[in-house]
Amino acid sequence: MTKPVIDQTVQSLDVRSRDIFRLIVDTYLKEGEPLGSRNLSRMLPHSLSPATVRNVMSDLEHLGLVYAPHISAGRLPTQKGLRLFIDAFMEVGDLSDDERRVIEAQVKASGSGATLEQMLTEASQMLSGMSRGAGLVLANKSEAALKHIEFIQLEPTKALAVMVSQNGDVENRVVDLPAGVTTSQLHEASNYLNAHIRGRTLAEAKTEIARLREETKAALDTLSQDLVEKGLAVWAGTESDLPARLIVRGRANLLENVTAQADIELLKHLFEDLETKDGLMQLLDLAEEGSGVRIFIGSENRLFSLSGSSLVVAPYRDKDSRVVGALGVIGPTRLNYARIVPMVDYTAQLISRMLR
Repeated sequence: MTKPVIDQTVQSLDVRSRDIFRLIVDTYLKEGEPLGSRNLSRMLPHSLSPATVRNVMSDLEHLGLVYAPHISAGRLPTQKGLRLFIDAFMEVGDLSDDERRVIEAQVKASGSGATLEQMLTEASQMLSGMSRGAGLVLANKSEAALKHIEFIQLEPTKALAVMVSQNGDVENRVVDLPAGVTTSQLHEASNYLNAHIRGRTLAEAKTEIARLREETKAALDTLSQDLVEKGLAVWAGTESDLPARLIVRGRANLLENVTAQADIELLKHLFEDLETKDGLMQLLDLAEEGSGVRIFIGSENRLFSLSGSSLVVAPYRDKDSRVVGALGVIGPTRLNYARIVPMVDYTAQLISRMLR
């Protein structure tokens, strides 16, 4: 729902319609159950008969904000209704001092002497435990500052290219060698790369080597120069390479209240989609499009449309304020959004501080 549509819908609701709508949504988010007119009339701050409540519920249904899961049942919010509630009525809570201390202690403890991936894994686990959803962290591989690249010959025409980041991450790729490459040329290429890449991201290193192309030709023979270019190009990304890594913890939480085989299959489909290149890029794009926490409900996003899941996601940034990843919580549409939004936001801020 766009903002003009939300504003127009809110203006069409009188005070009692808003009260009834909020109670229906609150009950759904807390209990996952439809709310009927009799119970609603008892919960309202002002006295209304069940018949009057039913009329109001009918009006809300006509607006597409609630629906009856079956005849004679109470009402549940539609996806449109949830979006209206989140954008117009939800009061986002703040984390308690204790919750802030717990999050800060866990993030800092995991970041002390650990690799970036270990720190992010702990953050994902923590978000899962605190939200009872699945904690998700997306880490962009190309943004870590580089420390070292080395070529190790495997056979005459193949070598293992080892890239070490300053955060401790190590990645290996097999590269094809030009015919006739010697061990000394492998060392020469490694030494040249390491003299120019230390402290730079992969993108920055590629730009720097390209800038020094003429100098490279003068300093190295043709085969060694070819190796220098291969040493960076192997991590440039191909159609089959994932541009980022996904860390998901707490998948079992999503299955706690799922019994239907069809729903289980939908969740499996969700995780399969997440772990494809398109899914990862889409998650990162979602985070980059907003400056803070974003909430996606069900079919609002193609990635979650089949599973009917919701995502609360926020970007985290490096020392240059560039978005280098995202973290969040995936769960059913009845997530406790008011509590999870500040939790995700604060965790993203802490991760950003740790990367500066």
